[in-house]
Amino acid sequence: MYDFTYRQHALRLLRSGLSITEVSRQLGVNRSTVRDWRDHEDRDSPMTGVCPRCCLSPSLPSPGHTYTYLLGLYLGDGCISRVGDPRKDVWSLRIACADAWPGIRAECVAAMQAIRPTNKVRVLQRQGYSEVNSFSKHWPHLFPQHGPHKKHERKIVLEPWQRSLVKAHPGALVRGLMHSDGYRGMNRIRHRVNGEDRWYEYPRYLFKNESADILQLCGEALDMLGVAWRYSRHNTISIAKRSAVEALDAHVGPKY
Repeated sequence: MYDFTYRQHALRLLRSGLSITEVSRQLGVNRSTVRDWRDHEDRDSPMTGVCPRCCLSPSLPSPGHTYTYLLGLYLGDGCISRVGDPRKDVWSLRIACADAWPGIRAECVAAMQAIRPTNKVRVLQRQGYSEVNSFSKHWPHLFPQHGPHKKHERKIVLEPWQRSLVKAHPGALVRGLMHSDGYRGMNRIRHRVNGEDRWYEYPRYLFKNESADILQLCGEALDMLGVAWRYSRHNTISIAKRSAVEALDAHVGPKY
């Protein structure tokens, strides 16, 4: 079965004046298939099943905001692994979602479905969390950061096309990262004033990850948003200034 983009390309060549034989020779598609495409040009086709990254004319995943959010979830609590017979080349994208946050789980399901609308999304109950997963041959094309070993044990570098999406939607990436490995809560500190203990509370965000590369990606996205941040530990980014927290609330907010 040929990728739908072959059909589109063949039809463009036919409209340019090439014969069925010439198109068949140029694309390596048999003549009867090219003729069928020409004679049934208006036939419905599964355009939504086409992978935007491995087709003849690669494009950006859409919706871009949704893809960037899913990228954040994947970098935080996701993995991609081969399933079944290796010859079929089918992969599973799995993202762990805490049961305490059903809203985030629902948002993850919706994002995964939007990026691969022809693939089924499953929610499997695990011990203490839910696994959201979907099978597709194209997850490695959409998330080329996959590989053996844990993420903090390998290099995590975005492709140029991914960077263009992050630049366009930095808030979506931070939202995905915070929804996976992040936290928004109240920090309580004690000060000694005139011999008495006084307690102060203020909201802050923390993002914790063992991968220095993923921490750097989070910091870069925060810089794009103009949100002040710092390393509170070697593996933790802190956003605690009132103006920074207020700015980030517009993109993330409390988990739900």
